[in-house]
Amino acid sequence: MKVIICGAGQVGWQIARHLSGEANDVTVIDSNPDLVRQAMDTLDVQGIAGFASYPDILDRAGARDADMVIAATYSDEVNMVICQVAHSIFAVPRKIARLRSQSYLTAIYSDLYRRDHLPIDVVISPEREVAEAALRRLSAPSAFDIENFMGGKVQVLGIRIEDDCPVINTPLRQLTDLFSTLKVIVMAIRRKGRLFAPEAGDQILIGDECYLSIAREDVPRTLEVFGKKSHKQERVVLIGGGNVGLAVAQALEKSETRIRAKVIERNKGVAEIAADALERTIVLNGDGLDTALLAEANIERADAVLCVTDDDKTNLLAAVRAKSEGCPMAIALINDPTLIPLMGPMGIDAYINPRATTVSSILRHIRHGRVKGVYSVGDAEAEVIEAEVLSTSPLAGQAIRDIAFPEGVLLGAIMKDGAVVKPTGGTRIDEGDVILLFTMASDVSEVERLLQVSIDFF
Repeated sequence: MKVIICGAGQVGWQIARHLSGEANDVTVIDSNPDLVRQAMDTLDVQGIAGFASYPDILDRAGARDADMVIAATYSDEVNMVICQVAHSIFAVPRKIARLRSQSYLTAIYSDLYRRDHLPIDVVISPEREVAEAALRRLSAPSAFDIENFMGGKVQVLGIRIEDDCPVINTPLRQLTDLFSTLKVIVMAIRRKGRLFAPEAGDQILIGDECYLSIAREDVPRTLEVFGKKSHKQERVVLIGGGNVGLAVAQALEKSETRIRAKVIERNKGVAEIAADALERTIVLNGDGLDTALLAEANIERADAVLCVTDDDKTNLLAAVRAKSEGCPMAIALINDPTLIPLMGPMGIDAYINPRATTVSSILRHIRHGRVKGVYSVGDAEAEVIEAEVLSTSPLAGQAIRDIAFPEGVLLGAIMKDGAVVKPTGGTRIDEGDVILLFTMASDVSEVERLLQVSIDFF
Protein backbone atom coordinates (compact mmCIF):
# COMPACT_ATOMS: atom_id res chain seq x y z
CA MET A 1 0.00 0.00 0.00
CA LYS A 2 1.27 3.46 -0.89
CA VAL A 3 0.60 6.03 1.84
CA ILE A 4 1.44 9.74 2.10
CA ILE A 5 1.63 11.09 5.64
CA CYS A 6 1.39 14.86 5.92
CA GLY A 7 2.96 16.06 9.15
CA ALA A 8 6.00 14.47 10.81
CA GLY A 9 5.12 15.36 14.39
CA GLN A 10 4.42 12.82 17.10
CA VAL A 11 1.29 11.37 15.48
CA GLY A 12 2.60 11.40 11.91
CA TRP A 13 5.93 9.89 12.93
CA GLN A 14 4.23 7.10 14.88
CA ILE A 15 1.89 6.23 12.01
CA ALA A 16 4.88 6.20 9.66
CA ARG A 17 6.66 3.91 12.08
CA HIS A 18 3.74 1.46 12.11
CA LEU A 19 3.26 1.39 8.35
CA SER A 20 6.89 1.42 7.24
CA GLY A 21 7.58 -1.56 9.48
CA GLU A 22 4.97 -3.54 7.54
CA ALA A 23 6.54 -3.16 4.08
CA ASN A 24 4.27 -0.32 2.96
CA ASP A 25 5.50 2.42 0.62
CA VAL A 26 5.44 5.46 2.93
CA THR A 27 6.28 9.08 2.11
CA VAL A 28 6.36 11.73 4.84
CA ILE A 29 5.84 15.45 4.11
CA ASP A 30 6.55 18.26 6.56
CA SER A 31 7.46 21.93 6.28
CA ASN A 32 10.19 21.38 8.86
CA PRO A 33 13.24 19.83 7.13
CA ASP A 34 14.64 18.61 10.45
CA LEU A 35 11.55 16.50 11.15
CA VAL A 36 11.66 15.07 7.63
CA ARG A 37 15.35 14.24 8.02
CA GLN A 38 14.71 12.58 11.38
CA ALA A 39 11.94 10.43 9.89
CA MET A 40 14.17 9.36 7.00
CA ASP A 41 17.10 8.60 9.31
CA THR A 42 15.07 6.46 11.76
CA LEU A 43 12.39 4.89 9.54
CA ASP A 44 12.24 3.18 6.17
CA VAL A 45 10.37 6.07 4.53
CA GLN A 46 10.86 8.68 1.85
CA GLY A 47 10.67 12.30 2.89
CA ILE A 48 9.85 15.64 1.30
CA ALA A 49 10.31 19.03 2.95
CA GLY A 50 7.53 21.39 1.91
CA PHE A 51 3.92 22.39 2.43
CA ALA A 52 1.71 19.33 1.99
CA SER A 53 -1.27 21.42 0.85
CA TYR A 54 0.63 22.46 -2.29
CA PRO A 55 -0.32 20.32 -5.33
CA ASP A 56 3.26 20.15 -6.60
CA ILE A 57 4.49 18.82 -3.25
CA LEU A 58 1.79 16.11 -3.18
CA ASP A 59 2.66 15.28 -6.79
CA ARG A 60 6.34 14.85 -5.88
CA ALA A 61 5.25 12.58 -3.02
CA GLY A 62 3.50 10.27 -5.49
CA ALA A 63 -0.13 11.30 -4.93
CA ARG A 64 -1.12 10.20 -8.47
CA ASP A 65 -0.88 6.53 -7.49
CA ALA A 66 -1.25 6.77 -3.70
CA ASP A 67 -3.80 4.57 -1.91
CA MET A 68 -4.18 6.88 1.08
CA VAL A 69 -3.35 10.34 2.38
CA ILE A 70 -3.21 10.98 6.13
CA ALA A 71 -3.31 14.68 7.00
CA ALA A 72 -1.90 15.09 10.52
CA THR A 73 -0.30 18.54 10.49
CA TYR A 74 -0.87 20.94 13.39
CA SER A 75 -3.38 23.01 11.38
CA ASP A 76 -6.98 21.86 10.88
CA GLU A 77 -7.35 24.10 7.84
CA VAL A 78 -4.19 22.76 6.21
CA ASN A 79 -5.38 19.18 6.82
CA MET A 80 -8.71 19.99 5.16
CA VAL A 81 -7.04 21.55 2.12
CA ILE A 82 -4.69 18.58 1.79
CA CYS A 83 -7.68 16.23 1.54
CA GLN A 84 -9.42 18.48 -0.96
CA VAL A 85 -6.34 18.68 -3.21
CA ALA A 86 -5.71 14.93 -2.88
CA HIS A 87 -9.28 14.27 -4.01
CA SER A 88 -9.82 16.91 -6.67
CA ILE A 89 -6.47 16.71 -8.46
CA PHE A 90 -5.10 13.25 -7.69
CA ALA A 91 -8.25 11.18 -6.95
CA VAL A 92 -6.64 9.54 -3.90
CA PRO A 93 -9.13 6.85 -2.79
CA ARG A 94 -8.77 7.25 1.00
CA LYS A 95 -8.28 10.49 2.94
CA ILE A 96 -7.93 10.78 6.73
CA ALA A 97 -7.70 14.13 8.52
CA ARG A 98 -6.95 15.04 12.12
CA LEU A 99 -9.18 17.96 13.14
CA ARG A 100 -8.92 19.53 16.60
CA SER A 101 -11.37 22.45 16.55
CA GLN A 102 -14.70 21.32 17.94
CA SER A 103 -16.50 23.75 15.61
CA TYR A 104 -15.57 21.53 12.68
CA LEU A 105 -16.91 18.46 14.48
CA THR A 106 -20.41 19.62 15.36
CA ALA A 107 -22.92 17.04 14.12
CA ILE A 108 -25.13 19.60 12.38
CA TYR A 109 -22.24 20.41 10.04
CA SER A 110 -21.39 16.79 9.18
CA ASP A 111 -22.48 17.30 5.55
CA LEU A 112 -19.35 19.39 5.14
CA TYR A 113 -17.30 16.20 4.62
CA ARG A 114 -19.37 14.71 1.82
CA ARG A 115 -17.43 13.82 -1.32
CA ASP A 116 -19.06 16.62 -3.29
CA HIS A 117 -18.18 19.18 -0.62
CA LEU A 118 -14.99 18.62 1.41
CA PRO A 119 -14.06 15.01 0.69
CA ILE A 120 -12.64 13.62 3.95
CA ASP A 121 -13.35 9.93 4.46
CA VAL A 122 -12.37 9.78 8.13
CA VAL A 123 -12.14 12.62 10.65
CA ILE A 124 -10.08 12.01 13.79
CA SER A 125 -10.51 14.29 16.83
CA PRO A 126 -7.71 14.00 19.44
CA GLU A 127 -9.77 15.91 22.02
CA ARG A 128 -12.72 13.56 21.72
CA GLU A 129 -10.45 10.54 21.82
CA VAL A 130 -8.80 11.82 25.00
CA ALA A 131 -12.17 12.63 26.58
CA GLU A 132 -13.39 9.10 25.92
CA ALA A 133 -10.11 7.71 27.29
CA ALA A 134 -10.57 9.78 30.46
CA LEU A 135 -14.07 8.40 31.00
CA ARG A 136 -12.75 4.87 30.56
CA ARG A 137 -9.99 5.50 33.10
CA LEU A 138 -12.54 6.73 35.62
CA SER A 139 -14.74 3.68 35.06
CA ALA A 140 -11.93 1.34 36.16
CA PRO A 141 -9.67 3.33 38.51
CA SER A 142 -7.64 0.29 39.55
CA ALA A 143 -6.43 -0.20 35.95
CA PHE A 144 -3.59 1.78 34.41
CA ASP A 145 -4.94 1.22 30.90
CA ILE A 146 -8.41 0.46 29.53
CA GLU A 147 -10.03 0.17 26.12
CA ASN A 148 -13.52 -0.94 25.02
CA PHE A 149 -14.19 -3.42 22.23
CA MET A 150 -17.14 -5.27 20.71
CA GLY A 151 -19.53 -2.41 21.30
CA GLY A 152 -18.53 -2.13 24.95
CA LYS A 153 -19.22 -5.81 25.67
CA VAL A 154 -15.50 -6.51 26.16
CA GLN A 155 -12.92 -4.42 27.98
CA VAL A 156 -9.15 -4.74 27.77
CA LEU A 157 -7.70 -3.69 31.13
CA GLY A 158 -4.07 -3.15 32.04
CA ILE A 159 -3.45 -3.93 35.72
CA ARG A 160 -0.31 -4.08 37.85
CA ILE A 161 0.21 -7.17 39.95
CA GLU A 162 0.88 -6.20 43.58
CA ASP A 163 2.08 -8.43 46.42
CA ASP A 164 -1.50 -8.78 47.73
CA CYS A 165 -2.75 -10.36 44.48
CA PRO A 166 -4.33 -13.76 45.35
CA VAL A 167 -3.21 -15.49 42.13
CA ILE A 168 0.53 -14.73 42.23
CA ASN A 169 2.65 -17.63 40.92
CA THR A 170 -0.45 -19.32 39.49
CA PRO A 171 0.00 -20.80 35.99
CA LEU A 172 -2.48 -19.34 33.53
CA ARG A 173 -3.80 -22.82 32.70
CA GLN A 174 -4.69 -23.36 36.36
CA LEU A 175 -6.18 -19.87 36.58
CA THR A 176 -8.55 -20.76 33.74
CA ASP A 177 -9.62 -23.94 35.55
CA LEU A 178 -10.16 -22.16 38.88
CA PHE A 179 -12.35 -19.44 37.40
CA SER A 180 -13.92 -21.29 34.49
CA THR A 181 -17.12 -19.22 34.58
CA LEU A 182 -15.27 -15.92 34.08
CA LYS A 183 -14.84 -14.79 30.48
CA VAL A 184 -11.33 -13.46 30.94
CA ILE A 185 -8.05 -14.09 29.10
CA VAL A 186 -4.59 -12.79 30.01
CA MET A 187 -3.63 -11.49 26.57
CA ALA A 188 -0.23 -9.99 27.34
CA ILE A 189 2.27 -9.50 30.15
CA ARG A 190 4.96 -6.86 30.53
CA ARG A 191 7.74 -8.19 32.77
CA LYS A 192 10.90 -6.22 33.51
CA GLY A 193 10.16 -3.99 30.52
CA ARG A 194 9.53 -6.80 28.03
CA LEU A 195 6.05 -7.27 26.55
CA PHE A 196 5.00 -10.75 25.42
CA ALA A 197 1.99 -12.96 24.71
CA PRO A 198 1.98 -15.58 27.51
CA GLU A 199 1.59 -19.34 27.16
CA ALA A 200 -0.66 -21.56 29.26
CA GLY A 201 2.21 -22.60 31.54
CA ASP A 202 3.38 -19.05 32.32
CA GLN A 203 2.83 -17.73 35.83
CA ILE A 204 1.79 -14.28 37.05
CA LEU A 205 4.51 -12.62 39.13
CA ILE A 206 4.68 -9.60 41.42
CA GLY A 207 5.45 -6.50 39.37
CA ASP A 208 3.92 -7.83 36.16
CA GLU A 209 1.71 -5.55 34.12
CA CYS A 210 -1.05 -7.73 32.67
CA TYR A 211 -3.43 -6.90 29.85
CA LEU A 212 -6.71 -8.74 30.37
CA SER A 213 -9.56 -9.26 27.92
CA ILE A 214 -12.74 -9.36 30.02
CA ALA A 215 -16.46 -9.63 29.25
CA ARG A 216 -18.01 -6.42 30.62
CA GLU A 217 -20.23 -8.18 33.17
CA ASP A 218 -17.21 -10.06 34.58
CA VAL A 219 -15.02 -7.00 35.21
CA PRO A 220 -15.86 -6.51 38.94
CA ARG A 221 -15.29 -10.18 39.81
CA THR A 222 -12.10 -10.35 37.73
CA LEU A 223 -10.66 -7.31 39.51
CA GLU A 224 -11.31 -9.03 42.84
CA VAL A 225 -9.52 -12.16 41.61
CA PHE A 226 -6.46 -10.04 40.80
CA GLY A 227 -6.58 -8.20 44.13
CA LYS A 228 -8.11 -4.98 42.84
CA LYS A 229 -11.07 -3.06 44.25
CA SER A 230 -13.77 -1.25 42.32
CA HIS A 231 -14.33 2.35 43.38
CA LYS A 232 -17.22 4.49 42.24
CA GLN A 233 -16.00 7.88 41.03
CA GLU A 234 -18.38 10.71 41.96
CA ARG A 235 -16.19 13.82 42.36
CA VAL A 236 -13.42 14.75 39.92
CA VAL A 237 -11.09 17.75 39.70
CA LEU A 238 -9.72 18.67 36.27
CA ILE A 239 -6.50 20.67 36.12
CA GLY A 240 -6.42 22.34 32.71
CA GLY A 241 -9.44 23.85 30.97
CA GLY A 242 -8.13 24.15 27.42
CA ASN A 243 -9.29 22.08 24.44
CA VAL A 244 -8.67 18.75 26.14
CA GLY A 245 -9.90 19.77 29.61
CA LEU A 246 -13.06 21.32 28.18
CA ALA A 247 -13.79 18.23 26.08
CA VAL A 248 -13.35 16.00 29.15
CA ALA A 249 -15.57 18.25 31.29
CA GLN A 250 -18.29 18.29 28.61
CA ALA A 251 -18.11 14.50 28.33
CA LEU A 252 -18.46 14.20 32.11
CA GLU A 253 -21.52 16.45 32.05
CA LYS A 254 -23.13 14.21 29.43
CA SER A 255 -22.11 10.99 31.19
CA GLU A 256 -24.88 8.86 32.70
CA THR A 257 -22.74 8.29 35.79
CA ARG A 258 -23.40 11.87 36.93
CA ILE A 259 -19.81 12.61 37.93
CA ARG A 260 -19.47 16.06 39.50
CA ALA A 261 -16.44 17.95 38.20
CA LYS A 262 -14.52 21.13 38.94
CA VAL A 263 -12.03 22.68 36.54
CA ILE A 264 -8.90 24.66 37.44
CA GLU A 265 -7.45 26.74 34.58
CA ARG A 266 -4.52 29.14 34.89
CA ASN A 267 -5.31 31.35 31.86
CA LYS A 268 -8.19 33.72 32.62
CA GLY A 269 -9.43 33.92 29.03
CA VAL A 270 -9.43 30.15 28.61
CA ALA A 271 -11.18 29.77 31.97
CA GLU A 272 -13.92 32.16 30.87
CA ILE A 273 -14.44 30.23 27.63
CA ALA A 274 -14.71 26.98 29.58
CA ALA A 275 -17.14 28.52 32.08
CA ASP A 276 -19.40 29.73 29.27
CA ALA A 277 -19.36 26.34 27.56
CA LEU A 278 -20.12 24.28 30.68
CA GLU A 279 -23.47 24.11 32.43
CA ARG A 280 -22.98 22.30 35.75
CA THR A 281 -19.20 22.42 36.14
CA ILE A 282 -17.49 24.98 38.40
CA VAL A 283 -14.46 26.62 36.76
CA LEU A 284 -11.76 28.16 38.97
CA ASN A 285 -9.16 30.54 37.56
CA GLY A 286 -5.71 29.92 39.02
CA ASP A 287 -2.65 27.66 39.24
CA GLY A 288 -3.38 23.95 39.67
CA LEU A 289 -0.19 23.67 41.76
CA ASP A 290 -1.50 26.18 44.32
CA THR A 291 -2.45 24.30 47.49
CA ALA A 292 -4.94 27.01 48.52
CA LEU A 293 -6.76 26.73 45.19
CA LEU A 294 -6.73 22.94 45.42
CA ALA A 295 -8.29 23.27 48.87
CA GLU A 296 -10.96 25.57 47.42
CA ALA A 297 -11.71 22.84 44.86
CA ASN A 298 -12.08 20.35 47.77
CA ILE A 299 -9.29 18.18 46.42
CA GLU A 300 -9.20 16.11 49.63
CA ARG A 301 -12.81 15.04 49.00
CA ALA A 302 -12.34 14.32 45.30
CA ASP A 303 -12.24 10.72 44.10
CA ALA A 304 -9.78 11.53 41.31
CA VAL A 305 -7.81 14.34 39.71
CA LEU A 306 -7.23 14.52 35.96
CA CYS A 307 -4.26 16.69 34.99
CA VAL A 308 -4.81 17.64 31.35
CA THR A 309 -2.85 20.82 30.65
CA ASP A 310 -0.77 21.11 27.48
CA ASP A 311 2.48 20.60 29.41
CA ASP A 312 3.53 17.09 30.47
CA LYS A 313 5.73 18.19 33.36
CA THR A 314 3.01 20.42 34.76
CA ASN A 315 0.63 17.47 34.62
CA LEU A 316 3.06 15.25 36.51
CA LEU A 317 3.72 17.85 39.21
CA ALA A 318 0.03 18.71 39.54
CA ALA A 319 -0.83 15.03 39.95
CA VAL A 320 1.77 14.64 42.71
CA ARG A 321 0.58 17.82 44.45
CA ALA A 322 -3.06 16.71 44.34
CA LYS A 323 -2.21 13.34 45.85
CA SER A 324 -0.16 15.00 48.59
CA GLU A 325 -3.26 17.06 49.41
CA GLY A 326 -5.37 13.95 49.92
CA CYS A 327 -6.74 12.96 46.50
CA PRO A 328 -6.61 9.13 46.29
CA MET A 329 -6.23 8.83 42.51
CA ALA A 330 -4.28 10.86 39.96
CA ILE A 331 -4.40 10.57 36.17
CA ALA A 332 -1.98 12.59 34.03
CA LEU A 333 -2.02 13.48 30.36
CA ILE A 334 1.42 12.56 28.99
CA ASN A 335 2.53 13.09 25.40
CA ASP A 336 6.19 12.15 25.90
CA PRO A 337 6.47 8.34 26.40
CA THR A 338 9.91 8.72 28.02
CA LEU A 339 8.18 10.29 31.05
CA ILE A 340 5.88 7.31 31.64
CA PRO A 341 8.46 5.32 33.71
CA LEU A 342 8.42 8.21 36.22
CA MET A 343 4.78 7.57 37.08
CA GLY A 344 5.43 4.70 39.49
CA PRO A 345 8.09 6.46 41.60
CA MET A 346 5.93 9.61 41.65
CA GLY A 347 2.83 7.72 42.80
CA ILE A 348 0.72 8.59 39.74
CA ASP A 349 -1.95 5.97 39.16
CA ALA A 350 -2.65 6.17 35.42
CA TYR A 351 -1.94 8.20 32.32
CA ILE A 352 -3.57 9.14 29.04
CA ASN A 353 -1.40 9.40 25.94
CA PRO A 354 -3.13 11.56 23.29
CA ARG A 355 -0.72 10.38 20.65
CA ALA A 356 -1.51 6.72 21.33
CA THR A 357 -5.27 7.29 21.27
CA THR A 358 -5.06 9.22 18.00
CA VAL A 359 -2.74 6.66 16.42
CA SER A 360 -5.09 3.84 17.46
CA SER A 361 -8.02 5.64 15.82
CA ILE A 362 -6.11 6.11 12.58
CA LEU A 363 -4.87 2.50 12.54
CA ARG A 364 -8.46 1.28 12.75
CA HIS A 365 -9.06 2.79 9.32
CA ILE A 366 -5.77 1.59 7.85
CA ARG A 367 -5.77 -2.09 8.73
CA HIS A 368 -6.89 -4.45 5.99
CA GLY A 369 -9.75 -6.84 6.49
CA ARG A 370 -13.06 -6.11 8.26
CA VAL A 371 -11.32 -4.36 11.16
CA LYS A 372 -13.62 -2.72 13.70
CA GLY A 373 -11.14 -1.53 16.30
CA VAL A 374 -7.40 -1.17 16.96
CA TYR A 375 -5.53 -0.18 20.09
CA SER A 376 -1.80 0.51 20.07
CA VAL A 377 -0.12 -0.96 23.17
CA GLY A 378 2.94 0.63 24.74
CA ASP A 379 5.38 2.43 22.49
CA ALA A 380 3.99 0.86 19.30
CA GLU A 381 5.13 -2.54 20.62
CA ALA A 382 1.88 -4.37 19.98
CA GLU A 383 -1.75 -3.96 18.93
CA VAL A 384 -5.12 -5.25 20.05
CA ILE A 385 -7.25 -5.77 16.93
CA GLU A 386 -11.00 -6.38 16.73
CA ALA A 387 -12.14 -7.77 13.40
CA GLU A 388 -14.99 -9.63 11.74
CA VAL A 389 -14.09 -13.01 10.22
CA LEU A 390 -14.78 -13.08 6.48
CA SER A 391 -15.79 -16.17 4.54
CA THR A 392 -12.46 -16.02 2.69
CA SER A 393 -10.39 -15.87 5.89
CA PRO A 394 -8.14 -18.85 6.69
CA LEU A 395 -9.68 -18.71 10.19
CA ALA A 396 -13.25 -19.41 9.06
CA GLY A 397 -14.48 -22.90 9.94
CA GLN A 398 -11.38 -23.76 11.98
CA ALA A 399 -11.11 -24.83 15.62
CA ILE A 400 -8.72 -22.58 17.55
CA ARG A 401 -6.36 -25.48 18.33
CA ASP A 402 -5.93 -26.09 14.59
CA ILE A 403 -4.95 -22.51 13.73
CA ALA A 404 -1.24 -21.77 13.47
CA PHE A 405 -1.20 -18.37 15.17
CA PRO A 406 2.26 -16.72 15.31
CA GLU A 407 4.02 -16.93 18.68
CA GLY A 408 3.28 -13.28 19.43
CA VAL A 409 -0.47 -13.55 18.79
CA LEU A 410 -3.14 -14.50 21.31
CA LEU A 411 -6.93 -14.68 20.96
CA GLY A 412 -8.71 -12.79 23.75
CA ALA A 413 -12.43 -13.01 22.97
CA ILE A 414 -14.98 -14.08 20.37
CA MET A 415 -18.43 -12.65 19.76
CA LYS A 416 -20.95 -14.99 18.13
CA ASP A 417 -24.36 -13.61 17.20
CA GLY A 418 -23.88 -10.74 19.63
CA ALA A 419 -22.84 -12.92 22.60
CA VAL A 420 -19.30 -12.89 24.01
CA VAL A 421 -17.65 -16.32 24.14
CA LYS A 422 -14.48 -17.25 26.01
CA PRO A 423 -12.13 -18.91 23.48
CA THR A 424 -10.89 -22.43 24.18
CA GLY A 425 -8.96 -24.87 22.04
CA GLY A 426 -12.14 -26.51 20.80
CA THR A 427 -13.96 -23.28 19.96
CA ARG A 428 -14.70 -23.02 16.26
CA ILE A 429 -14.36 -19.68 14.50
CA ASP A 430 -17.10 -19.12 11.93
CA GLU A 431 -17.78 -16.58 9.22
CA GLY A 432 -19.32 -13.47 10.77
CA ASP A 433 -17.74 -13.99 14.19
CA VAL A 434 -15.99 -10.97 15.68
CA ILE A 435 -12.63 -11.79 17.25
CA LEU A 436 -10.24 -9.88 19.50
CA LEU A 437 -6.53 -10.52 18.95
CA PHE A 438 -3.41 -9.35 20.75
CA THR A 439 -0.47 -9.21 18.36
CA MET A 440 3.10 -8.07 18.69
CA ALA A 441 3.99 -5.42 16.13
CA SER A 442 6.19 -7.83 14.20
CA ASP A 443 3.21 -10.15 13.63
CA VAL A 444 0.67 -7.58 12.41
CA SER A 445 1.22 -8.44 8.74
CA GLU A 446 0.54 -12.12 9.42
CA VAL A 447 -2.60 -11.22 11.39
CA GLU A 448 -3.82 -9.14 8.44
CA ARG A 449 -3.27 -12.17 6.20
CA LEU A 450 -5.33 -14.31 8.57
CA LEU A 451 -8.07 -11.69 8.39
CA GLN A 452 -7.91 -12.02 4.59
CA VAL A 453 -5.84 -9.06 3.47
CA SER A 454 -7.07 -7.22 0.41
CA ILE A 455 -6.77 -3.70 -0.95
CA ASP A 456 -10.45 -3.13 -0.25
CA PHE A 457 -11.40 -0.77 2.52
CA PHE A 458 -14.47 -1.52 4.60
